[in-house]
Amino acid sequence: MLLKSEVVKRNNVNVIGSGEKTVLLAHGFGCDQNMWRFIVPELSKHYRIVLFDFVGSGQSDVSQYDIQKYSSLEGYAQDIVDVLDALEFEDVTVVGHSVGSIIALLACIKRPELFSNVAMVCPSPCFLNLPPDYFGGFAKEDLEELLNLMDKNYIGWAEYLAPLVMGVNNQSALIGELSDSFCSTDPIVAKNFAKATFFSDYRGSLKALTHDTLIFQSKHDSLAATTIGEFMDSELPSSSLKVIDAEGHCLHMTHPNEIINPLIKFITND
Repeated sequence: MLLKSEVVKRNNVNVIGSGEKTVLLAHGFGCDQNMWRFIVPELSKHYRIVLFDFVGSGQSDVSQYDIQKYSSLEGYAQDIVDVLDALEFEDVTVVGHSVGSIIALLACIKRPELFSNVAMVCPSPCFLNLPPDYFGGFAKEDLEELLNLMDKNYIGWAEYLAPLVMGVNNQSALIGELSDSFCSTDPIVAKNFAKATFFSDYRGSLKALTHDTLIFQSKHDSLAATTIGEFMDSELPSSSLKVIDAEGHCLHMTHPNEIINPLIKFITND
């Protein structure tokens, strides 16, 4: 096992707040722990909060990045397990955003005893269209073109993707922040994470999650339509779906007030 100090440095781990219950927040692709700042103040009044950055993201130790390990989401799931093992925390609620939700799911399947329940903000188990049975939102060719743009014009790629993710009608400051976050990520790391995110298919893992799950879905989301949330809700053994009348893929940033109370009720099993 890695030493606690090694993991804390590697994943830029921060523990704040207090309470009997522990909540770990797992950010999405191209993001970092700072993206949770709109819901952390309220959550930290009730719970002990674990914030961290996946290796290669935010203020993590990028020297620890292993391109082979992180070529699949299982490598990122190991980050979550390592953080909780280092802190010696169990019975944790894990809250994931976007692909962070699927990474959280994989961590729960890998080490179920570490977790009590799971909340997912705008998740998708597969972004690919796989007709006739499943439509994740994107043709494989379109995603390949998006990744090719990363090689040709990295800043242009970030400026194109950020409003798509955040929602074009949401605050321009948030769109700019997300674009800057994309740009601050090493291009090799970002492309590897993008491949692991957009070309993976974890639909078959949904039924293996035994923990109670709350899914937050945005009504107008260019990356994950409400049908994705409905599909996940039908596949997960113990789940509930809450659709928020909002635009964009980052509800915890654009509509924090709409998710905070249902999230607290879910965490406390009220």
